[in-house]
Parts: sequence; C-alpha cells; structure tokens
Amino acid sequence: MAAKTLYTVIVADDEDELREAVCSMIPWQELGFRLVGSASNGLDALQLVEKREPDLLLTDIRMPFISGIELARQVREIRPAMNIAFLSGYDDFEYAKQAIQYNIISYMLKPLTMEGLAAELRNIRQKIDEKFAMFRQAAPQAAGQDLCASMLMPLVLDDYAEPEGESQTEAYARQCGLLRDQDDKPCYTVMVSTLLDEEGANCTAPSFVASVDTLAAKYLRSVSFFAAGKVISVLLGNPSDFDEYLHILADEIPQVASRVLGKHCRIGVSRAVRTLTELHGAYREAMEALRQGDPTEGGAQFISDLVPAAKGGNLLCKRALDALDQHYMDADLSLVSLSGMLDVSPNHLSACIKKYAGETFINILIRKRMDAARELLASSNLKIQEVAQRCGYTDQHYFSYCFKKYCGESPNALRRRLGAEKAGDPS
Repeated sequence: MAAKTLYTVIVADDEDELREAVCSMIPWQELGFRLVGSASNGLDALQLVEKREPDLLLTDIRMPFISGIELARQVREIRPAMNIAFLSGYDDFEYAKQAIQYNIISYMLKPLTMEGLAAELRNIRQKIDEKFAMFRQAAPQAAGQDLCASMLMPLVLDDYAEPEGESQTEAYARQCGLLRDQDDKPCYTVMVSTLLDEEGANCTAPSFVASVDTLAAKYLRSVSFFAAGKVISVLLGNPSDFDEYLHILADEIPQVASRVLGKHCRIGVSRAVRTLTELHGAYREAMEALRQGDPTEGGAQFISDLVPAAKGGNLLCKRALDALDQHYMDADLSLVSLSGMLDVSPNHLSACIKKYAGETFINILIRKRMDAARELLASSNLKIQEVAQRCGYTDQHYFSYCFKKYCGESPNALRRRLGAEKAGDPS
C-alpha cells in the first residue's frame, strides 16, 4: 500500500508560547501533516507561504502588521490553492466571516487544548483528502451544465455567427439557464486548459472538466466542456469581476493540477468580449495565448500579455523594477496594482519578475523600501514615523520590525551608530 501523503503546514501566531507548543507538541506526522515553518506575525507568514508553498496555513486571526483576514486575502493572490485554518478568540467570529471567500477550511476558538487541536487537524486532513479525491476522479456534469455546454460549444468552436443573430442567441442562452433574464448582460472570457505529462505531451482527460468548473465556480459563473484534448471554459462576469478574480483562478488551476494530479497545466486566456457571437474570436485568442507559452512549464498565459514586445521577458521585468522605483512609497502598492500600471496580468508579471530578477515581488519591494529608509535615516533628520511614511509604511512599528529584520538593527540604533561614528571621525 502506498504511503499516505503528508500535507505541508505553516503555523503563524504572535503568542510565542502557544506557537512553540503547537509546533512541538502536536504529532504532525501521525495526523498526516509535515510542519515546514512557523511565523510570529503576518508579514513573516506571507513570506514563508511564498517560499514553502504549503497545503495548509494555521494562523491566529489577530496578529501584528498583517491581520489574519488581510493575510488570507494576500495569500489568495499568490497561493489560491492553499487552505487556511483560523485560530481565534470567540469575539472574532463575525470578523472571521469576512474571510470565508479565502479558502478557510476551519475556524477554531481559543483557548484550545492540544487534544482539541489534534482532533480538528484530523477533520482538516479528511477535508483536504476529500478535495484531492474530487479532483482525481471524474464527476458527471449537472444536467443544466450539459444544456449550456451544448449551446455554447458551436458558438465557441465554429465561426458562423450572424450579425443579426445575437438576440436569438441570447434567447437560447436564457432558455438553457446560462443567462438569468433580459437584464443579464455579462462579459465573456474564454479559457483553455490542458494537462501535460513529464515529456510535455498533452494528457488532458474529460474528467478534468469537473475540476476546472469546481475551481471556476468559486470566483465566476462558468461553463466548461471537453473538445480535442482541451478543457474549454466560458467565464461570465462584469469587468471588475474579471479584474479581481481571473488571475487568481488562472493561478489556482495549475497549482491544484501540480499538487493533486502531479501534472503541469497550461492555460490560455482571451480578452473579454461583450456578446455570445464573439466567443469564437475569443477562443482563437485563448488558443493563441496557449501556444505562446513555454510547453514544458505549467502556468497561465493571457493574450493581452503577448504584444507588444515591451510586455514580455527581460524588458517587462526592467519596466516593472523601474515602476517599483517610482512607486515604492505608495502604501497600497501590490503586484496587482503594479500589473495594472504595466497593462499585463499579475500572473505574467509575477512569472517574469521571478525568472529575470530571481526573486519574488514582495522581497524586491521590501528591499527597495529598506534601502530607501536606510538612506533617509542616514542623510536626514526626519522622524522615524516620517521615514516610515516616505517608504510606504502607515504603521511605524511594522516599519521598525521590517527594518530590523532586513538591516540587523532598529532605525534608532542605526542613527545612534552613525552619529557615534561621525562624532568620532577626526576629519
């Protein structure tokens, strides 16, 4: 019998004693987990998640610098396939409901005994097992989905749309349940997904349709079908839905395929179109995006990322680093907002930065802010709070923590040291 898969886990809690007790006293392996790291605040937890890519994050909901809710939101941007379990006080339950959309698999109330935590970890283990099993086996489509897929398939695959045919097409879409009523006027995006084996050959099975649809349904309305070795998905939403969720979905599908199925997944994504009769053109864009990507690697490629040349490779990375130099002082700067400035998807930008700069966006941003802070502390009389604000930090304590972690001494200690060195300089 094959050995049981151990799910990787990171523990984050600012109560040192509790965190160390959880890490050392829980029989992780016996419960089906492998502890791969711990953190005392949300910032360190986020960096650990990015580095270790765990299956589960067990985190307190109230922590310094980045709250559990904000941590869950930021984790979804980089590791949407990861599960999160909250540890928290009773009064935070309403607060925790805000995060239900962020893959929250469990909510545990403090104070918690080690026996109680172990029992809940067994439940979490079972839930993740069931999720993985669902992605590994074929699931029949619901009857309504079959009707919608049958209606959409010719529109997507065949180029025959007539200019006068949109109203009739919409009528069919309402009949099969794709559109709710006459006021339902979504935009549409086509996404094409394929699974690849170790040699890079297509090994997509019809059962992958159910996996894609299950993940897509978390974020957008969708209908998927299998054709010519590909899962073709028609995604419905308004432009703000696509802006917020499409890049997350396009990250989550390859992450799940890699972790659960052990296969690379390549995805091509079209631009959004306004009408059903434009779906064939959108499908052609999705296929063009799919063909442009590296066939040996998993990941998503958006058609909007392909042209012009400034949107690709080393040039894009240089533009991103230049933009980061100009905007690092903005407290709200993120991978998503930076990708908006450069008119590319966050997925594409993240991949380019990692490939050409050799590290993650978060680490580059922190280094830039710390270098700027060190320069300001050495060359100005600004208060620490003012330095923090000029470097993109609204919380002085958060800034001081990051500075000490990065530079090895606190902002005040740096100033005292530089002042002493200057006073003792004979010149």
